[in-house]
Amino acid sequence: MGIKTTEFGKTKDGKIVNLYTLTNKNGVSASFTDLGGTWVSMMVPDKDGKFEDVCLGYDTVAGYENNIPHFGSIIGRYANRIPEGKFTIDGKEFQLALNNGNNALHSGPDYWHDRIWEVGTFEDEDRDMITFMLISPDGDQGFGGEARINVSYVLSDDNALTIGYSFVCDKKTAVNLTNHAYFNLAGQDSKNIYDQEVMILADSFLPCDENSVPTGEIRKVENTAMDFRQYKKIGKEIDSDYESVVQGNGYDHNWIIRDYDGNLRLAAKAKDENSKRVMEVYTDLPGVQFYTGNYLTEEIVGKRGVTYPKRSGYCFETQFFPNAINMPEFIQPVVDELEEFISETVYKFSVERD
Repeated sequence: MGIKTTEFGKTKDGKIVNLYTLTNKNGVSASFTDLGGTWVSMMVPDKDGKFEDVCLGYDTVAGYENNIPHFGSIIGRYANRIPEGKFTIDGKEFQLALNNGNNALHSGPDYWHDRIWEVGTFEDEDRDMITFMLISPDGDQGFGGEARINVSYVLSDDNALTIGYSFVCDKKTAVNLTNHAYFNLAGQDSKNIYDQEVMILADSFLPCDENSVPTGEIRKVENTAMDFRQYKKIGKEIDSDYESVVQGNGYDHNWIIRDYDGNLRLAAKAKDENSKRVMEVYTDLPGVQFYTGNYLTEEIVGKRGVTYPKRSGYCFETQFFPNAINMPEFIQPVVDELEEFISETVYKFSVERD
């Protein structure tokens, strides 16, 4: 049905920011802004055909200029936490800024979501696609080499939103890209996720230390609060005394996707019993960070003036394992000079029928 482009607003320094909306034949739509290539909204129907936006976020450019929770953000060059912000490639040490205690988190504070990205659009009978493009110069955020990043969003007629990542750097470097969308299948304004059910196709997860960095242990989920091998309500064990959920103030851990082989596969599912909305998450990466919005607060004012209290949305951040760059026993998030890193994540929406 084509791509609709509208002016979203202006940045505080007067730059025009646009909003791009994809709509499929079912009326399902997804919107994105060139401020960060950010995923702004996802309009999907419930069992009665009522459409709701299931992504948390903002109505204004000003909101996204102060996007502390990273709503809908493209995260790079390196997602998640690196302790002390240090890593070494071929004997050369790199130092990133510390912005999360003694960690570098999501490569901040000079985030990609604060930058205006170039935009390309593609339309034909089978699909519409928006591609956001960024050049990250040598030394950007503390990383070596000039990198060229393309992130494409495609909405298909089976209500699947595919995110395609492409990254090429002129020096050997670390890369770990993800999207930080927060979902609430009852609608972005419902403020509650506890009764929504989640399944994660993983037999193991990575316990973390007091700084939310993996210890290196790979632990089975069996007989723990981290077991989502079958559908389970998010709220069932989120406040249990299990050490990992206590340490994370809820769920904020990496699950190891079962039978990973580098191909696209189902990693997780979520569903809302009232609306009957279902979301499936597919990825070709080895891990997924399930984060339950533990640090959202009532002070965050989102779309239509709705506040987003603690645990009012959740994320499935597909990724290499956190701090894998410093843990050689994990799959390494490293690309050689001029080697193209390509990855794909799919969020597919449907309605569960009785």
